[in-house]
Amino acid sequence: MENYLVLLTFLGAMAALLFAVITAKKVMKFSEGTEKMAKISQSIRQGANAYLKRQYVVVSIFFAVMFVILGIMAFKGFVTVYVPFAFVTGGFFSALSGFVGMKIATASNARTANACREGLNKGLRIAFSAGSVMGFTVVGLGLLDISIWFALLKYVFKLAPASITGAMLTFGMGASSMALFARVGGGIFTKAADVGADLVGKVEAGIPEDDPRNPAVIADNVGDNVGDVAGMGADLYESYVGSILSAAALGVAAFNGKFEAMALPMILASLGVICSILGTFLVRTKEGASQKNLLKALSKGTNFSAILIAVVSYPVVYCVLGAQNFKMYFAILAGLIAGVLIGQATEYFTSDTYKPTRKLSDSSETGSATIIISGLSLGMLSTALPIIIIAICVLIAYFVSGGAADANMGLYGISLAAVGMLSTLGITLATDAYGPVADNAGGIAQMAELPEEVRERTDALDSLGNTTAATGKGFAIGSAALTALALMASYIDKVKGIENGAEEIANLSLMNPTVLIGLFIGACLPFVFAALTMESVGRAAQSVVKEVRRQFKEITGLMNGEADADYAKCVDLCTKSSLKEMILPTVVAVVVPVVVGLILGVTGVVGMLAGATVTGFLIAIFMSNSGGAWDNAKKYIESGVHGGKGSDSHKAAVVGDTVGDPFKDTAGPAINILIKLLSMVSIVFAALVVKFNIL
Repeated sequence: MENYLVLLTFLGAMAALLFAVITAKKVMKFSEGTEKMAKISQSIRQGANAYLKRQYVVVSIFFAVMFVILGIMAFKGFVTVYVPFAFVTGGFFSALSGFVGMKIATASNARTANACREGLNKGLRIAFSAGSVMGFTVVGLGLLDISIWFALLKYVFKLAPASITGAMLTFGMGASSMALFARVGGGIFTKAADVGADLVGKVEAGIPEDDPRNPAVIADNVGDNVGDVAGMGADLYESYVGSILSAAALGVAAFNGKFEAMALPMILASLGVICSILGTFLVRTKEGASQKNLLKALSKGTNFSAILIAVVSYPVVYCVLGAQNFKMYFAILAGLIAGVLIGQATEYFTSDTYKPTRKLSDSSETGSATIIISGLSLGMLSTALPIIIIAICVLIAYFVSGGAADANMGLYGISLAAVGMLSTLGITLATDAYGPVADNAGGIAQMAELPEEVRERTDALDSLGNTTAATGKGFAIGSAALTALALMASYIDKVKGIENGAEEIANLSLMNPTVLIGLFIGACLPFVFAALTMESVGRAAQSVVKEVRRQFKEITGLMNGEADADYAKCVDLCTKSSLKEMILPTVVAVVVPVVVGLILGVTGVVGMLAGATVTGFLIAIFMSNSGGAWDNAKKYIESGVHGGKGSDSHKAAVVGDTVGDPFKDTAGPAINILIKLLSMVSIVFAALVVKFNIL
């Protein structure tokens, strides 16, 4: 029985990767269109490849240093000898997920634009197929990494269940570290280019978006791929493996090392792959469809997958855990429903088919200040529903799992809710990754001077992409909150298993000053992190703005279309700035938990994790939704309301969108990685903190 359960995880990984390969080959059969379209796509591809190559060089130095540190800790007996290697493989597969996604996205942008010359449905299918390659690569590599390590630790090295999950959690730390580099670095790149292109091109020079005369336009399109595709892939990879591994670890504690409890989250993830694959075949639409119909087309696939996994999960839980523990199924169901509801709440606040974003566009009539004020209030208000949804989900998952009688069972239920939420990540991520492909397609249509109806079709896909991206971010942030809670429980359980650890963590009362101080420090961390990333975007954007202004001024004939812009210069500026600026925020995320632990002890760390999870969740939702609403308010005005393109309302909306860019694509999504990385680092360094803390 045990062997078959492990095999299911491996088969799920193979199914996902095989589907990704087949879909990629299908996409590559389509034409890139005209010679000019292919040339533009090649320029974007070269810029993205060059950036990732330089990013991976920087990141490899960090991983080499961490490997040595973890190796020393293993030599001293603070962690097992497998931990340094698990850390490296987690980072490698996280990076590989983002890289594969970026490769297919940059190969699909011109193909999507060319397909839109024939019709909207064909363009949707190609862009969504490219997103599917990304989604199923992420889940496939995640399950592959888990199944390989699981088989090695159980059958080759013969470790006990608790030791297996302890070592495997470390590759979650590697994945989180890589994801943070990818999200922050890619986010700084894409938003520096986007802000520079918009402020000088659209606001100052009055030229259209993606106009080939704009020197930052290629950098902007490169940024969509390195930030919103490669960064997002690495991000959701670590969310996915983190939720599975934390559930496995808590299953060991709840069921006294019972193998089946540890394997259940892996089996659910494997079944989610099959459900997601089936859901992708339902995504299609009719020609001339509205944004609402396009959204329904994508929702049909994701909702079908969610319903299917809800149905098949019941017999799986019943068979694996036994009739006496079948109530765990309702925890999984709570997570699934919570994920859907958070997505719908995000859609309501960010889509221009609903009142909040349309009301936000109305505020552009009175200028930039009012649209910024309204966007900030919209984002703040939008945090209420997700926090209520998560709170109800946690309560249901805890108590239906038997938390009232046994806290360990309740915590296992919460972790299963996180797995349930992420079980259909393959198709959920496909709808998210589709957005940057559609955005790039619109840019290529503009630069290649394709007919107006082609740009209208790509704009329809792009506007939908803004909504799906915002929905995807809300989903990722919600899953991060549940995963962070599960990881916090794993940390406490890990400490209790260390000599003298139970004594160290005996008093977690808020009246304990170390807990209270840790709580304040943790609550402050997301603010500091957001400030660092926002400031980084600002500095990088300033250099791009100056370069675009210089080229407009000094290159004779550029504005008349008689000379070519120096695109490579802006790409290089964004690359250098983002690689430099991504280091400090990531180092802060890794160093702070260790420093807090060594000074305040494990109770201080628990307080820090609690504070960071709560404020991080709220700030991430606020920033993501404000940014998404500003972006779609601009798109709504561009459709012809409030004077349309070039009007004073449009200029105000562009300023709002520019403010929102680093909100939704840099700081916001990076915070959800932060709250999980803090927990991962704390778990890995737990033994060191228990032995050497000052207080």
